[in-house]
Amino acid sequence: MNTTWIIVIVAIAVIALLAVAIAAAGRRRRLDKRRAEASGLREQAHARARSAKQAELAAEEQAERAKRERAGGEGYGARAREVDPGVEDSDRERADRAAR
Repeated sequence: MNTTWIIVIVAIAVIALLAVAIAAAGRRRRLDKRRAEASGLREQAHARARSAKQAELAAEEQAERAKRERAGGEGYGARAREVDPGVEDSDRERADRAAR
């Protein structure tokens, strides 16, 4: 075999190896970029989940306060009916009681 052919075959092999190495490096860069993006998205998801949990806890606390206020108001209404049983409650108060 001629040395020219050997040089051509070695050059083709080197070029093929370089192409494979460059393709692998490109895939690795794209993978790293996607991983960085996914990490950012995970951080955003965690932040939104924490914010939603805080809002949920605040809403539950507010609902509990509203229940206590309603119970207190009902207590005053009951006391008012005891003090003066002959007076009718307003239509709104009756509707509120009926809704519960």
